[in-house]
Amino acid sequence: MVYNDKYKFVAVINEKIEMGKALNAIAHMGLGIVNIADKETREKMSFIDFPDKDNESHKSISGLSLIVLKGRNGEIKKVRRQFSEQNILFTDFIETMTGDTYAEQLVKTKELGLEEHNYFGILAFGEIDKINPITKRLSLWK
Repeated sequence: MVYNDKYKFVAVINEKIEMGKALNAIAHMGLGIVNIADKETREKMSFIDFPDKDNESHKSISGLSLIVLKGRNGEIKKVRRQFSEQNILFTDFIETMTGDTYAEQLVKTKELGLEEHNYFGILAFGEIDKINPITKRLSLWK
């Protein structure tokens, strides 16, 4: 594990969705971003185990910050475009990824273009100096 304070995770959650959907979106995006990260990037994500007093280990939690911000659908789309342009690793979660079976979700997603989607959230990992200018105008999600 390499700890590096030059990196962070950031999530932007659609301020109009309910708490349960927001938590579901964050969980899916968190799993997804680790899955698409290469070995070198996963090292930078600084996953460590946290042993407690009873010598039980609370495994594989990043030692880095995960900041959760809120935004409107249009703001999330803009952030997504900027992450893509800056080659920042990200995953997103859209409304068509909910309900029904995953096969039906795939069909619903295919029916809409990039700008037509209702974004529940986006989660990125990367260098703080690249992420902060993109997300600086967004507020903390409370």
